[in-house]
Amino acid sequence: MTTLAESPPAPSEQPSEDEALDAYSRVVTVVAERLTPSVASLRVMAKVPGGRRPRGSGSGVVVTPDGFVVTSAHVVDHAAGGVAAFADGLETDFEVVGADALSDLAVIRVRASDLRAAMLGDADRLRVGQLVVAIGNPLGFAGSVSAGVVSALGRSLATQAGRNARLVENVIQTDAALHPGNSGGALANSAGDVVGINTALIGPGLGQGLGMAVPVNATTRGIVGALMAEGRVRRAYLGIAGGTRPLPPRAADATGRTKGVEVLSVVSDSPAARAGLRPEDVIVDVDGVAVTDVGDLQALMTAARIDRTITVRIVRGGEVRDVDVRPTLLSD
Repeated sequence: MTTLAESPPAPSEQPSEDEALDAYSRVVTVVAERLTPSVASLRVMAKVPGGRRPRGSGSGVVVTPDGFVVTSAHVVDHAAGGVAAFADGLETDFEVVGADALSDLAVIRVRASDLRAAMLGDADRLRVGQLVVAIGNPLGFAGSVSAGVVSALGRSLATQAGRNARLVENVIQTDAALHPGNSGGALANSAGDVVGINTALIGPGLGQGLGMAVPVNATTRGIVGALMAEGRVRRAYLGIAGGTRPLPPRAADATGRTKGVEVLSVVSDSPAARAGLRPEDVIVDVDGVAVTDVGDLQALMTAARIDRTITVRIVRGGEVRDVDVRPTLLSD
């Protein structure tokens, strides 16, 4: 008589389903308890004749004990301050210190001290499938917690400020439930470190589709620091539009690079135009730093390079050459 083969017993070190669930629950609970006091529910106000009126809501993450809070730029766009509420019952006014629409990040300051500041992590160390916890103010429900995984890394999110457009690179995609009002809230790893600022919900209906978060990394820290210190982010401006392109074998051998940023168009009378850059040129490095995609190029356009001659190495017609460019200040 033929019998069905039975599955081999699970290894003794493998946790049972109940144990695994308990471990998952413990991680989410610990993160929530650690981080919820550092996440504010924001009621955003707009100026009207004779005073202010409610204009919307969002979330924010405390980054210093003396009241600096990071949120999304679109949450406080054209806002006349507002009210921040915390899990311990504290409610206090806030003012907008600075906003940067091109990164969708903003800094506000609340009238409070001795706040519990969140620990900032490093999104560059995230892996697909890793557990993440979102904490924010969805649909006005303060202190809401949801959990999921990192669904994908390396996404891009288009932003715009006036005539200028930019791609926010290395955006985190998560399946943790996000709703309107989560924007500006925390996306944390299992250690409770903030690795992203929730910024967008993509998909039909509320809570369906894809959640996106601006990564917390060295670039983000620089933007937040500039907003805290100066209320704005100063960027260098070249005046090109481009996209990633593989290098032909000869150019790859000559430069030691496998790809670069192809110039697709050049803005008239821009620094790039005045330096002689042309469509179909492929930028492979700037001041000796490799450029493999638009994100690399954007990251190098810092305030330190404004009005300073930089060396842009390009491949043109199969030949490698250096071009001196003097970027200007990116204006609104």
